[in-house]
Amino acid sequence: MQVSFSYDKKKVIQALRYHFVQKPEIRVLMVLVNVFAIAAAVLFYMKKIRPEPFLLGSFIWIMLMASFWYFLPNNIYRKAATFQDSFIIDFNESAIRLENERGYVDWDWNKFSRFFESPHFFHLYFDSKSFFLVPKENMGDEFRHDLRGLLRKKIGDR
Repeated sequence: MQVSFSYDKKKVIQALRYHFVQKPEIRVLMVLVNVFAIAAAVLFYMKKIRPEPFLLGSFIWIMLMASFWYFLPNNIYRKAATFQDSFIIDFNESAIRLENERGYVDWDWNKFSRFFESPHFFHLYFDSKSFFLVPKENMGDEFRHDLRGLLRKKIGDR
């Protein structure tokens, strides 16, 4: 199963957002900041606290959302040369081969710890921080279905 692709900046930024939101520590942080902001808003409305805690909670919430939604994904996109290249990726029973005009790399299936699917990409994780994005836009429905089965068979049971 082989497909060629290049990256679309808007879709990559969205995929990086999915990556951040999937991390448990970020989910917990977002929940805690939201609870603090809501509690501060309610207490401020009931005139139990001064406006400073409410404003602090709102400021923290805005900065957190801006960092995970805009700053971090754009920074990663800008720094990673990978997103500027075009690739051919070949999925087979023993490994994944990724090639571009500069060369190729073979990854055995045991190199991957997990995968998940977002609307535009398959996210193939080497560990909790290292991953590779495989765009779905040049894949037909049958190809995507077969690839999901292969990924579940080779990576999903870990």
